[in-house]
This record gives sequence, C-alpha cells and structure tokens, in this order.
Amino acid sequence: MLRSYLRLVLFAVGLLLGVQVPGLINDYVHRVEAHLMEAQQSLRGFQDTADKFFNGDLQALVAHYHDSSDPVFQSDGQSVGTLIERHKALDAEWLALQGPWWWRDWHVITAADPKISQETLNGYTYQVLLVPEAIGWGVAVAFILALVLECLVMLPAWTLYGVRRYKGEVPEHWR
Repeated sequence: MLRSYLRLVLFAVGLLLGVQVPGLINDYVHRVEAHLMEAQQSLRGFQDTADKFFNGDLQALVAHYHDSSDPVFQSDGQSVGTLIERHKALDAEWLALQGPWWWRDWHVITAADPKISQETLNGYTYQVLLVPEAIGWGVAVAFILALVLECLVMLPAWTLYGVRRYKGEVPEHWR
C-alpha cells in the first residue's frame, strides 16, 4: 500500500514538473521577442542613416565606417556590425519560434540561445498553465518519471529476488 502511495506522489511530482515546461518555453519566447525589439530599436538610428545615404544598406554604412581614417568611426563601425549580427541572430531565433507548438518546444529544448535560456531560467517563476499543451507535458513527464524510477527500483529487486509467479492463486493481501 505504501508503494502505491509513493507511486501516486511520484506521479504528482512529475505532473507538476511537466506543466512547468510550457510556461518556461513561453517565457523564453517573450524574452526573445523583447531582445529582438531592443535590437531593432538600437539599429533604428543607423538604419535611418543607411536609408538616407546608402539606399538602406546597413552593411554599406558599416563598410563606410571601416574605410574611414578616423579611429572613432572605425570603432563605431565594429559596434554597428555587432548590433547587426545580434539583430540577425535574434531575428532567426524569432522565426524558429513561429512554428507549431511542438516544433517551438523542440527548438527551445535542443537549439535555444544559451544566454537567453539562462536569463529565462534565472527569472522564471513557477506557474501552472491550464492549456492542452501543459496538460500533455505534465502527463508525459509524470509517466516517464514514474516509469524510469519504477524500473530503477524494481529491476534490482527482480534480479536479486527473482520474479514471483503465482500459480493461479491470488495472494491474500490482494483480495
């Protein structure tokens, strides 16, 4: 009987852990969006200059800065180039997060930006979303956790004590 209760507690813990996954992924998506908007805002003035003098080509603006004999302009060219690369990376990350929920979840689990992931984990507060995705994650994590721990506990017991076979008789404590 105690083992049954332990299984239920284990399943409940797995369920509560599993329903955290969609909230964590949702927070990651919001952070990527916020960083992308910040990068766009940072580039806005440079984009205006590029629109005015270089037909909107930011790379031409950066090349112009690099070609200057003034070391300040050359340094600014490196800074603008870094901003452009960051914007491109965030834009690619944002596009990767625009697919169906299962694709977005897979992307965040396997290929998320490490800095934004760490930032998301540091700022995450536990939450329970009542959406089908969260319920699915909760049940899946609970089942997998229960199955793995059950196997880790029962396999040694089966190898040490062997599997008991009952010859058609139901044990007394099962009745």
